[in-house]
Amino acid sequence: MPAAALFDVDGTLLDTNYWHTIAWTEALAQFGHTPAMARIHGAIGMGGDQLLDHVLGEKRDHGEDEAISGAHQALFARFWPRLRAFDAAAGLLRELKRRGWTITLASSASARDLAAMRRVLDADDAIDHATSADDVDASKPAPDLVHAALAKSGAQPGGALFIGDTPWDAQAAARAKVACVAVLTGGFGERALRAAGALEVHTGVDELLARLEDSALADPSRFAAAGSPRT
Repeated sequence: MPAAALFDVDGTLLDTNYWHTIAWTEALAQFGHTPAMARIHGAIGMGGDQLLDHVLGEKRDHGEDEAISGAHQALFARFWPRLRAFDAAAGLLRELKRRGWTITLASSASARDLAAMRRVLDADDAIDHATSADDVDASKPAPDLVHAALAKSGAQPGGALFIGDTPWDAQAAARAKVACVAVLTGGFGERALRAAGALEVHTGVDELLARLEDSALADPSRFAAAGSPRT
């Protein structure tokens, strides 16, 4: 069995969470909804379906959902030229690949957004597989995305680590029985990430790369067979 590193993209490898917050804020305003931006940011990491439930409540007219999500997609695309990868993001992927990890981008972004982000990341030589919104029925914190990433990587849950930046990442990983390594670059605090189940919390992928020997990601051989990670 391969040892798989499953990477969230938004907020983990690329600095996009606040652009998404702005895009959702403007999309919702087009339909007369004006929740606080802090509330919207608190739902970033969920897919659009779950985010709208979280922000607007489940007991609402869902007839606007598709149009709001479409507006978000169009508004976020305006920010593509301003997207940037975090320092060491590509370097971390390449180092993990060199160590023997199978690298899967576990993203629930649209295929169009994911393609744009992969161009910015510029690390396709280190990426084995990728997921997009087309691969899941339910978004985070449901475990579907993690299951899809596992299936593409060929790994068992105990043979993988999920690297993400939101409590929704950690919850989705836990529901799929995959350990989660978290970073703070999505704007969520360490306490919230650990409460959601994160095994480790780092300031960002640059710190994770610098301290790789002390991380669960140091040695893929420990995850070569299904079982609980030993750190």
